[in-house]
Amino acid sequence: MADISVDSVIDCKGLNCPMPVLKVKKAIDSLQIGQIIKVEATDPGTKADIPAWAKRTGNEVLSMSEESGTFVFYVKKAR
Repeated sequence: MADISVDSVIDCKGLNCPMPVLKVKKAIDSLQIGQIIKVEATDPGTKADIPAWAKRTGNEVLSMSEESGTFVFYVKKAR
């Protein structure tokens, strides 16, 4: 998604649950409302975990894709 301007990139490759979600939470906490992080993870559980976390916390997953075994999320801080 080259058209999304990213403010931070979080590398969660090689980490298993719950570490990717914890790293995303910590990164989101340091951003301003409206800023976007790109998350790269290899744990298949992140396909469900990150969207569920975003919904629960009021943040927004703008995009989710898989590229060569790496799951890529773009998450916008909404609150």
